[in-house]
Amino acid sequence: MGCSGCRVRLNSGKVLSKVSVFLTMVLIFTYFFYCLAGLCDSAPRTLYYSQQPADGDYDVSEELRAPASHRRNRTESEDAQQVDADQQRVLGPQSDQDGRGIPVSNTFGTKRLPQAIIIGVKKGGTRALLEFLRIHPDVRAFGAEPHFFDRFYDKGLEWYRNLMPRTLDGQITMEKTPSYFVTKEAPSRVCTMNSQTKLIVVVRDPVTRAVSDYTQTLSKNPGLPSFQSLALKNSSTASGPIDTTWSAVRIGLYAKHLENWLQYFPSSRFLFVSGERLVSDPAGEMGRVQDFLGLKRVISDKHFYFNQTKGFPCLKKPEGSSRPRCLGKSKGRPHPQIPSEVLQRLRDFYRPFNHQFYQMSGQDFGWD
Repeated sequence: MGCSGCRVRLNSGKVLSKVSVFLTMVLIFTYFFYCLAGLCDSAPRTLYYSQQPADGDYDVSEELRAPASHRRNRTESEDAQQVDADQQRVLGPQSDQDGRGIPVSNTFGTKRLPQAIIIGVKKGGTRALLEFLRIHPDVRAFGAEPHFFDRFYDKGLEWYRNLMPRTLDGQITMEKTPSYFVTKEAPSRVCTMNSQTKLIVVVRDPVTRAVSDYTQTLSKNPGLPSFQSLALKNSSTASGPIDTTWSAVRIGLYAKHLENWLQYFPSSRFLFVSGERLVSDPAGEMGRVQDFLGLKRVISDKHFYFNQTKGFPCLKKPEGSSRPRCLGKSKGRPHPQIPSEVLQRLRDFYRPFNHQFYQMSGQDFGWD
């Protein structure tokens, strides 16, 4: 009986041991399965897919045709409140972003402060440039405009860094906020962050830029005064002095704004991109941008086609997508009729500033 009892206990022990081993194996298998699944989920996506905005379309027209959305007498505090509200709606409180406004939970890569920033100009083509750059596998860009160096500087560099997408070694972190170019404090603040930051400025004929600026404002505020009454101090005559307090006019004084930046950065840190050539020869301009950023020339003619209906270049259909990535629905918004003598008055006004800008940038943009 004693030996029989021992054998029963021994056999029971062997069964329990096998069950324990089996359960351990199941747990180990389950652990590795979820680890592998999580790794796959955090791995970088394919070339086009990883760089696309969440909405599938980018609105180049808002940059190349349309004006800024603020009223002439809108206050800075009102603008800041609106940007803050937009930030909270898109980003959420201190949320982790992948650069497209979409929260992510993986830890693949590292969040870094931007090595390059598109600092201006508003309605010059900055959105088009950013979306074209996001084709490149070595560029990771924050999709929204963080407005850190002009509106949210008091939140600190760690807050700013947390907004940026994660990057791998060899990838460039970028952002774009066109209002930096015209913000007096921005150059010193960027320099304090990193004096080696590469700065890209997309410029456009200041007269057409001002008209685009006005056009979008008018579309949102139909009761806006006429372009002439805003651009001229004495709107009763086209020969009157230009009102440089109006932001649509003031932004176009590129030489004045660049002087502020050159106090903190040498000219070698800047690349000036032509908004007009970004439309007529996107591959050529993108070649210059890639060289400036030290990137291999990946973006080329094969990525673009010219949409005859819209009158702008579009990105060809990305892999896995049912349609090309083209201009936003607001493209083609008609400009209001503006007296030719008013436009000529503006051209005369901008001419000396344009020539000064040509000398400072080392490029003749042919706006005269």
